[in-house]
Amino acid sequence: MDFAATRFNSDAVLRSAVEQYGTPQTFMDRLSAYSTEQLRDLQLARLKSELERASHVPFFARLWESASFDPASVMSLEDVPRIPAYTVYDIRDSIDRDPPYGDYQGVRPGPDTTGLRIFFSGGTTGRARPTVYTAWDRIVGSSLIARAYHMHGIRQGDVVLNAWSFSTHNAAWIFDQALYEWIGATPITVGTGNVTSSAKQLEIASMYGASTILATADYLLHLRGVAADMGLKGSDFAFTGFDSVTGDKKAAVTEAWGAPAYDHYGFHEVHSLSAECPVGGGLHIWDDAFVVDIVDPETGEPLPDGQVGDLVVTCLYKTGSPQVRFNIKDLASIIPEPCPCGSPLRRMTSMAGRSDTMVKLRGINIWPEAIGDVTGQALGRSVEYHCVSFRSRGQDQMVTLVEATNSELSPEVATAAAQKLRDRLNVKVDVALVPQGSLTPLTGLGETAKAKRFTDCRTTDALPAEVTELLGRSVQASTN
Repeated sequence: MDFAATRFNSDAVLRSAVEQYGTPQTFMDRLSAYSTEQLRDLQLARLKSELERASHVPFFARLWESASFDPASVMSLEDVPRIPAYTVYDIRDSIDRDPPYGDYQGVRPGPDTTGLRIFFSGGTTGRARPTVYTAWDRIVGSSLIARAYHMHGIRQGDVVLNAWSFSTHNAAWIFDQALYEWIGATPITVGTGNVTSSAKQLEIASMYGASTILATADYLLHLRGVAADMGLKGSDFAFTGFDSVTGDKKAAVTEAWGAPAYDHYGFHEVHSLSAECPVGGGLHIWDDAFVVDIVDPETGEPLPDGQVGDLVVTCLYKTGSPQVRFNIKDLASIIPEPCPCGSPLRRMTSMAGRSDTMVKLRGINIWPEAIGDVTGQALGRSVEYHCVSFRSRGQDQMVTLVEATNSELSPEVATAAAQKLRDRLNVKVDVALVPQGSLTPLTGLGETAKAKRFTDCRTTDALPAEVTELLGRSVQASTN
């Protein structure tokens, strides 16, 4: 039985979503009849509609006028690179121009609006980035996520633990909606380990026969260690697979749990963009809902398939906050070869990193600049700092070295700063206080045009000697 088609039969809005984007099952069935040309024709028609909608949003009207771009001039998908791109920095400027929503929203709460929801980015860049979602955005967005879940084997009646954080961020909520409304699965919203202990999550997963846990790769690997400490074996669980696992850690999760792990990519503003099929080797882009292009991080010029660059996304289905050529600064490439599974959908590689300063730490996007702001608030002044990420006990870790005065070099000050970071970022970042002037070899302050704020040691076996030396004489938080 097609659960979603049956469930939504009586609701006009939901029925329209099913007709246009399909249920997870009907979409997969429909793909076998699509040709590449048919998908491109559908993309172009939806792109023109999206350009017309966005032209009435002040942010895009201003951006396009400054670039002398006429949205009516787009006649083919080859014209997409002519559409001006923008980044998160432009969104921040939009919020400053028209706080608190920013003038990039296509709709706002008010007496004449209903069915809206507001979610926020992590807020780790400073002010949190709001996105207003209409009911349509949520319905179609959750259906795209459900496609990935369906492709990864989640079915009606499956028990699924949702271990993402239910907060101001969109992710956990939309995952739950996709499971419940589109798949017909039975979600258990355990939340993070701070909400439901890891041991308790494993007890629930074993007792109720959960087929999967939605979580980051780091957390899934952590859970495997907790299970071992509890004396639980893989056979004590009914896991059939794991979704939303970062590409470079899939093998580790599969080996740890004895169940396949699949990559699934999306971001705050648009829900699900692409997902890996069981064949593997790349993530299928939902071409009926997005136009994706890759550009040179330095010049912004389009790159051919196969070359790594910035991922630029145009969303084709949303009616709330448009995203038209949003350069999200994630590094990826379009895979030129078709997938052996036979799908006409284009494929992209897993995210290869960031072209700006963002760091993904245990599933949370954070910026070193935001860490500097928060530690500065903790110390009551502007600070010099440098962030170092590394691997320890199978997880990504981060320590922030902060220059402190003699009176500030105390475990109490380090603890207060670390706690403030945890409260702000919702992830643990250690703080190590060092004497003033000692970070210059790392930051290059005074020697380069821009201070270096981040060193990534996650792919090396050891910290750089200068970092090890500084940590050895630093004052660190008195508690974990």
